Amino acid sequence: MGRVPNVTRADAQAVLRNPLAFIAARWTPDPRTVRRAALAALAMAVVIVVTGGAVRLTGSGLGCPTWPKCTDDSLTTTSEMGLHGVIEFGNRLLTYVLCAAVGWAIIAARSEKPHRRSLTLLGWAQFWIVMGNAILGGIVVLVGLNPYTVAAHFLLSTALIAVATVMWQRAREGDAEPRPLVGKAVQQLVWCMVAASALLIAVGTVVTGAGPHAGDSSDVPRMPLDWETVSKLHAVLAWIVVTLTFALWFVLKAVDAPRGPLARTRELFLILLAQGAIGYVQYFTDLPEVLVGLHMFGSCVMWIWVLRVLLSLRERPGAGRAPDAAAPGAREPATTASIAGPG
Repeated sequence: MGRVPNVTRADAQAVLRNPLAFIAARWTPDPRTVRRAALAALAMAVVIVVTGGAVRLTGSGLGCPTWPKCTDDSLTTTSEMGLHGVIEFGNRLLTYVLCAAVGWAIIAARSEKPHRRSLTLLGWAQFWIVMGNAILGGIVVLVGLNPYTVAAHFLLSTALIAVATVMWQRAREGDAEPRPLVGKAVQQLVWCMVAASALLIAVGTVVTGAGPHAGDSSDVPRMPLDWETVSKLHAVLAWIVVTLTFALWFVLKAVDAPRGPLARTRELFLILLAQGAIGYVQYFTDLPEVLVGLHMFGSCVMWIWVLRVLLSLRERPGAGRAPDAAAPGAREPATTASIAGPG
């Protein structure tokens, strides 16, 4: 057996004062470890959305009728609460797994050498969003699954996915000033696509709030809107996003843009087609729970790829470090400077 390190009183005080600094002083993670930690946090952000959808689709939203305890007398689910209680309490437990993943990302980012403050801040931003969403989730239960609070709960999860995606991308880059790979016109087109995608997701929460899957078998209030009309608006916005994505791909092809933005745009287009197919099938088959859950997962993947397209429009190599060939912004000079060159 190896020698047990001698922990002094000063070491113990250092741990209490700033445990992250204490760990960072004694451990330097490999850059791949930091990237994997950021990816794990992103993956858990998607998992918690999908399992939250499963809670609603199985009618288990009030399986634990109170919060922060599961019942007034029990912290955990009881046998009398049946499967609904298990599903709802299981989703609550996954919040701790999400916290662990985000905490791991923070520790890895804080310990990387040289220290990158921007990366650590992105990790902490995820932590506070998770804390805020946990409290909001409790409010959702306490107000009996009010559809407006349920929509806000999902939108805050979408914000978590956005921050996690940015951290994952930044973990694969350096800290040099970003260099645009496309011109202003293309950047503006992409920002329009991002705005339309965000609006599409927001309207999707309204479709949910007005639709038949209330989240519990009891009498849960719904948004006082015509579900058919809102669904058609949601479909129109989806076609707008698809059209903008195809237009972006066409422009990038026409100007011989770098392969990073082209690849991400092509991937997004295929994801949108698959998501649209699922959406239409679920609409014409009276919203089967499995397809609705798959559509929620597709919404998360779509949002990640929209942000990946946006982030692929620039590169940020580190000092003395060549851009990652696999990164979204891998360098291939565009030939049409008026549209694709740095503007």
